[in-house]
Amino acid sequence: MSNGILFLLVLVLAAIAWILARRRALASVDGDIKKLHSLPGHHGQTAFLLTAVPALALMAVWLLAQPLLIESRVGAMITASDVPEGSSHGLVMADVRRISDGLDLVVARGGIDEGALDGMRADVTDVRSRLAEVGVALGSNVSNNVFAAAKAYRGMAGAGQLGLTVVALGLAIAGLAYSLMQVKPEFRARNVSERFVIALLIASSLIAILTTLGIVASLLFESIHFFRLYPASKFFFSTIWNPQFRGGSDLGIWPLLWGTLYVSLIALIVAVPVGLMSAIYLSEYASKSMRAWVKPAIEILAGIPTIVYGLFALITVGPLLRDYFAQPLGLGSSSSSVMTAGLVMGIMVIPFVSSLSDDIINAVPQSLRDGSLGLGATPSETVRQVVLPAALPGIVGAILLAASRAIGETMIVVMGAGAAAKLSLNPFEAMTTVTVKIVSQLTGDTEFASPETLVAFALGLTLFVMTLALNIFALYIVRKYREQYE
Repeated sequence: MSNGILFLLVLVLAAIAWILARRRALASVDGDIKKLHSLPGHHGQTAFLLTAVPALALMAVWLLAQPLLIESRVGAMITASDVPEGSSHGLVMADVRRISDGLDLVVARGGIDEGALDGMRADVTDVRSRLAEVGVALGSNVSNNVFAAAKAYRGMAGAGQLGLTVVALGLAIAGLAYSLMQVKPEFRARNVSERFVIALLIASSLIAILTTLGIVASLLFESIHFFRLYPASKFFFSTIWNPQFRGGSDLGIWPLLWGTLYVSLIALIVAVPVGLMSAIYLSEYASKSMRAWVKPAIEILAGIPTIVYGLFALITVGPLLRDYFAQPLGLGSSSSSVMTAGLVMGIMVIPFVSSLSDDIINAVPQSLRDGSLGLGATPSETVRQVVLPAALPGIVGAILLAASRAIGETMIVVMGAGAAAKLSLNPFEAMTTVTVKIVSQLTGDTEFASPETLVAFALGLTLFVMTLALNIFALYIVRKYREQYE
């Protein structure tokens, strides 16, 4: 039974429990609701929760633990002789999982008898041909032991799925029976259901914290693994980026860091003045009819996919900059450049600055404007000396959001700035960013055991530290000015 069907069955049992508990509660008092401590709906909610929550929690834990246990047991079956030269244990395990999935398809289509497969009497050559028929192509270096490991993997996964089905349904049925036994006039079903809801709200509030901790932990552990294989001094102080998966790599971060900061700086130079002035006009000078048309038009930019911006940079902006600026000035002959990516990225993040700043400026109390105008200040002086300082904390937050969006952008950089890692002040040269190289280092058949792959986690950790520093700086600005205007 698939996990989706099992999930639906648990929900069906929970719905049945809700109906039965509600009817049982009414029957226990002959339909007189006043004799019940809690409403019939509370009894139904309690039965629903007691039936569904334990079973679904078990499913979640089981599905997380089962792959780890199977991987550890099957991985022990793979010997050093089963790992081809130039490969790794992780890649062989990937073959094991792929063969296991292929065997499921072969058996489902009747290509191999289930009994023959489980008894390991099927001819290996026949198995290979059958797998090819379902789209699983294998190299000649896949040993018989790998086939045996794949069959063991498939058997353990099937047994685990069967065990999960039996235990989860049994737990749901037990919860249903227990909840019906608790239905009595004096049972405080409302208190139980409310405690469940409170626990659910607490768990939901912890998701963001636990997710952040998980991200940091994964980046940190893999980065530590990377620095055990590659010197940290070369990573942080080298100015050369030249990964070679066969060894002898130079993995200096500075060319990538420079490209990231350069592109983001150009993007912010474009987005911040345009976005901020748009927000001032919309909030302080535009009529209601003008605002009703202009603001949605600006916010449409935020809904355009980044791949469309990348095509715009590649086809339109890049050639224009090359033909009218770079070549006449002798600064380059390529349409892929930092300036191309920065300009298009700046257009993309304008709504982040404009829309948020507009809302923040509108939130400034009207009494501050009236007091300034009453003292004889002009509208422009009021905006510069009263409104903007009062709204500065929120504006800083909007600019920080735009900066984070620019730093994390990938597609526009790939199509507009290229993939060359270099240190240069020329904005019309092709460069790249940290995010682009993270993608390139993790693309394809990679193993998480070489410095060339693990460097992606070190790059990610570096970006995390950069954005954390930006957040701390923004928090300082927000607190400083908020104290003056509250």
